[in-house]
Amino acid sequence: MSSSHGLNPALLAAFAEPTANTSLRGIMRGLEKESLRVTPVGTLAQTDHASSLGSALTHPHITTDYSEALLEFITQPFTEVEPLLAQLDDIHRFTYQQLAHNNERLWPASMPCTLGSDAEIPVARYGTSNSGKMKTVYRIGLGHRYGRAMQTIAGIHYNFSLPDDFWRALQTECGNQQSLQDFKTERYFGLIRNFRRNFWLLIYLFGASPAVCSCFVKNRAHKLQPFPSAEQTMYLPYATSLRMGDLGYQSDAQKTLVVNYNNLSDYLKTLCGAITQSHPAYERIGVKDIAGNYQQLNSSLLQIENEFYSSIRPKRTTERGETALQALRLRGVEYVEVRCVDLNPYEPLGITIEQMQAMDAFLLFCLLSDSPETDEREFHQGQENQKRIVNSGRDPALELLRGDDSVSMHSWAQEILHGSIACAELLDQAKGGDAYRQALASQLAKLENAELTPSARVLRDMTSAQQSFYAHTLALAEQHRAYFATRPLAQKDQTEFVQMSERSLEAQAELESQQQVDFDQYLENYYAQYRGCTGCGS
Repeated sequence: MSSSHGLNPALLAAFAEPTANTSLRGIMRGLEKESLRVTPVGTLAQTDHASSLGSALTHPHITTDYSEALLEFITQPFTEVEPLLAQLDDIHRFTYQQLAHNNERLWPASMPCTLGSDAEIPVARYGTSNSGKMKTVYRIGLGHRYGRAMQTIAGIHYNFSLPDDFWRALQTECGNQQSLQDFKTERYFGLIRNFRRNFWLLIYLFGASPAVCSCFVKNRAHKLQPFPSAEQTMYLPYATSLRMGDLGYQSDAQKTLVVNYNNLSDYLKTLCGAITQSHPAYERIGVKDIAGNYQQLNSSLLQIENEFYSSIRPKRTTERGETALQALRLRGVEYVEVRCVDLNPYEPLGITIEQMQAMDAFLLFCLLSDSPETDEREFHQGQENQKRIVNSGRDPALELLRGDDSVSMHSWAQEILHGSIACAELLDQAKGGDAYRQALASQLAKLENAELTPSARVLRDMTSAQQSFYAHTLALAEQHRAYFATRPLAQKDQTEFVQMSERSLEAQAELESQQQVDFDQYLENYYAQYRGCTGCGS
């Protein structure tokens, strides 16, 4: 196998050996999927998060993201794709049964439904415990910093990790003498650097937000064009994922933040610095208003690490009250969270098995490829390539920046996909069958014919039906509602979900009944963890 596509041929050969290959069966993946609750006419639901869905603070599978109306479904990690999607399907079926009481449905697109003013976008509430208050104040702060409309954008996060058997085999092959956890952390950062070089390809393949409702860009600077076939819609002819562009989770303030992914300590240092050093624009908002109500958690560039809008994050499961960075500092990287995937509006679950298989192969490609350290120039090139793919990804003449050169997007994409196909072969060998190769063949077809991409399909369907983005998406929302209405949960599963909701409400009540330190002191204790980071400010 040639190494022209970055793959390390020795590692490819090593993981084709039966013993090492078997370790690939232990890959774990989990999903977090966001969706807005909407009314039958496609406006944002103004109702509270239903108590029948349990506590958004403590439920293991059903919570809210920014808004009270932005549901987030969380699966547990699975070693197989099929049971993972089956669990996500069960969560949807239970939720739709509860939403039926208010005749609500889920908005299937990443870009939001018809929005009114910021005041009509209710911030999520998590009760009176300190951890619950902190989650709400964080969201109030995001609203002041970026506007609430931006926070109604939904997506899918894909969590991915490899088993210790895999890491031990890789460590042996590399002749590495570190502790296993240090080795894993180092190699996950290598994966992340390659992901950031290549993830524009995922935006091309899976981007499904080439158009938005005009209400979303009202009073905002943008370069979108009016959609010719219907009113109240703005778009770009070759756009892929406006969610991942300047209208989405991007921020001018964060453009100054160059995050270092070369190693864990530099990564921690950059983010801790952004959380502990004050930012003039946010100082002007103030941490509290005149009446003493919190307006944001702090006046730094970031309130907490979650505010840094990255396409991928290194992650470690946290203890209650522990910061994500502290967990990484103490225990190293456990998995990566991929954050650049749009909801597929045509799919009731927002994602398909094939898509997850393609992502597994892509992530393995990023891991088994050589991954030199990056500098500030490459960081900014990545941002520019992201912008080009977001706005013009399906333009056949598109060129991207690669080192000192400008290269054809098509030829670079082929290189990445051929490398991913080699990894798909390893995954098929481990699992049996050819599902991974088939999944990659479908992605290669999208590269050869841009009309096969979800973004092209959305625009084509809107054009042929002469429908606005809003009308097109609302029709899909209704289809998905009808699909789930015909598939209620079996009584046993229904009972389990009801009990889970009840337990989560009890857990929240118990948390709120405990003696708690004053909220100001709670925040002081929380932020002390960032100051404890090596070299992270005083």
